[in-house]
Amino acid sequence: MKTNVAFPSNELTLAGILFTPDDHIDAPLPAVVISHPGGGVKEQSPSVYAERLAREGFAALVFDAAHQGESEGVPRGLENPFQRAEDIKSAVTHLTTRDDIDPDRIGALGICASGGYVPYAAQTDHRIKAVATVSAADMGSVIREGLGRTQDPAVLTALLDRAAAARTAEARGAAPEMVAWIPDNAQDLLETSGRQFRETFEFYCTPRGHHPRAVQGWVLRSADQLAQYDSYAMIRLIAPRPLLMIVGSEAETAYFSREAIEQAAEPKELCVIDGATHIDLYDRDEHVTPAVTRLTEFFGKHLAG
Repeated sequence: MKTNVAFPSNELTLAGILFTPDDHIDAPLPAVVISHPGGGVKEQSPSVYAERLAREGFAALVFDAAHQGESEGVPRGLENPFQRAEDIKSAVTHLTTRDDIDPDRIGALGICASGGYVPYAAQTDHRIKAVATVSAADMGSVIREGLGRTQDPAVLTALLDRAAAARTAEARGAAPEMVAWIPDNAQDLLETSGRQFRETFEFYCTPRGHHPRAVQGWVLRSADQLAQYDSYAMIRLIAPRPLLMIVGSEAETAYFSREAIEQAAEPKELCVIDGATHIDLYDRDEHVTPAVTRLTEFFGKHLAG
C-alpha cells in the first residue's frame, strides 16, 4: 500500500510516499527511510527498493530532497549536502510521530549520492538503528577529485571561482546558474564516454528510468558546499549500530564503499553483487533481487522487536 505524506525539514515541506505491507493491520511496523541519488527523485530507484521491502514486512518511506522533485525549496536544484542530511533526519522524525511505526525500529538506506548522505546523517542521529547503502558515492570527493580521483586540482579551483561568482550574481538579482547532471550533448558523447556515463544516460534519459522531475540540473553554487563535505569522515560513530554497504562487482564507484567499510567500526559488512554495475543496482531485477534479499536479512535482524 502507498500513502502520500508530507513533513517539514528546516521549515520546508518535503513530499514523500510511505510504502506499507498490504496485509498490515495493527502492530507498529519496523521502518526504513530510503533516500534518492543526486539528480534522482523518489519515484525511481528508492521506490523500487521500498516496494520490495514493504512486501517483506517493512514500512519504507521515500521522499524528494528539499529543493528537488515535489518538495519545497528555492532555488530549485540546490544540492546542499548538509540539507540532504537534515532531510534524512527529518524523515526519521516523521516516522517517529506515526502510530503505525515503531520509533525504536527505524533504519535508513541511501542510494548513490545518498549512500554518502545517509551514513553522514546516521553518524550523529542515534534514532537510526541500522544503516545500509547501495552503490554509495561521496559527492564531496567527486567534486574535489573527480570520479576515480583522476581530476586535475585546477578543475576544483576553477569550479569554486565560478561558485563564488554565482553567489555574488544571485545576490545582485541574477537567476541561479545551473549545471546539467547530464549535458545537453550527451547523445554525442556516448561513444567516447566511460561506462558510468553511458549507464547514467541510459537510466535517466530513456524509458527505462526517465522521470520528468529528475536530472533537471543542479545549482552551481552547491559546489562550494559539496567541496567541504566528507561523507565518511566520522563513519566510525555509526558503531555499535550495524552498517551494510552493497556494491556491484563491476561498479566504478565501488571504491567508495570499500574504503568506507575499512574506516568504519564493527559491526560492518561489504556485500558484493556479482556482475552488477553501479546503475544495475538501481532497477535491474537480476541484481536488485539479491540486494533486497541481503537488505531484508539485515534490517530483519537489526530492527527486530
